[in-house]
Amino acid sequence: MAVPVANKKLLEELESMGFPRVRATRALHYSGNANLEAAIDWIVDHENDPDIDQMPLVTVDINIESPEPFEITEVMKIKAQELRDQVRKKKKEEEKKMEQLREREREKLEFCLLICYMIFTSLHLRFNLMLQFFLFGLSFNLSKDNARKRNIDFRNSEKEEEKRARERIRWKLEQDKLERRGKLGLSPSTKLSIPVMREKQKSMPVLSIAKSELMRECLRSLRRNHKNDDARVQRAFQTLLIYVGNVPKNPDEEKFRKIRLSNPSFLVRVGNLIGGIEFLELCGFEKTEGGQFLYLPRDKVDMSILYSAASELKSALTNPFFGLL
Repeated sequence: MAVPVANKKLLEELESMGFPRVRATRALHYSGNANLEAAIDWIVDHENDPDIDQMPLVTVDINIESPEPFEITEVMKIKAQELRDQVRKKKKEEEKKMEQLREREREKLEFCLLICYMIFTSLHLRFNLMLQFFLFGLSFNLSKDNARKRNIDFRNSEKEEEKRARERIRWKLEQDKLERRGKLGLSPSTKLSIPVMREKQKSMPVLSIAKSELMRECLRSLRRNHKNDDARVQRAFQTLLIYVGNVPKNPDEEKFRKIRLSNPSFLVRVGNLIGGIEFLELCGFEKTEGGQFLYLPRDKVDMSILYSAASELKSALTNPFFGLL
């Protein structure tokens, strides 16, 4: 048994992204040393394997010549051809069955989505009706002063909601502007500004809740801007989860807190998607060295923010309706 040979250039690229050497070697070996994209996909698919951080071993071929020549008869050739035909036929039948099964699953999913939408609409209408009856009964029993105070509070909440809606619309306009500049081949001239909800900051939990809401809105925006490429969005969420998860596990390792923005794999998986870099900036990463790197200083590592970001990413990965409703 021996350690497999890995492509040194690809191995260095994976290590620069923060992956351990053993894990990178294992990924390159099982992906056939094809390319960086295949190795990263293998790591994402096998992240939870118990032996992912164990160095793989391969057998060493030893050529032992037979003392007597082995003659292949015509009957053996015919038998081998029959076996190949059987395997090919069986493979086609299995592929046909799998396609039929996938089609049935798609039909079931569409039906379930329709039922869920109908149930959601019905519950929404019932809730509004019950709320109206409740407010009517409450206003009937309360005095005029209490009713006036409630109306004032309601108007204030409406104003706050309108303010937040205007900020979201302004953010959406900025996103559309950056997207149009990207389609024209122009470099973005302005940094995407994420609206900060100016609510009363009474304690630190309020700041945490506001940060989580901004992260959630950033992920929703990423999903909406690339809704026609669900696989690319899922891959971006998985890559962001790896970046965010590596820091709490290794907070003192600088390579887990530094990302090269010109890295081709990073650009394909996160950097070229509207909202990807902004999400990392919400987690505390900052552009350094003339905008060549995203860096999270050790003294600015906030575990609560990173755990919150990981929670939002896991919710986005497991919720099929995330960012679509």
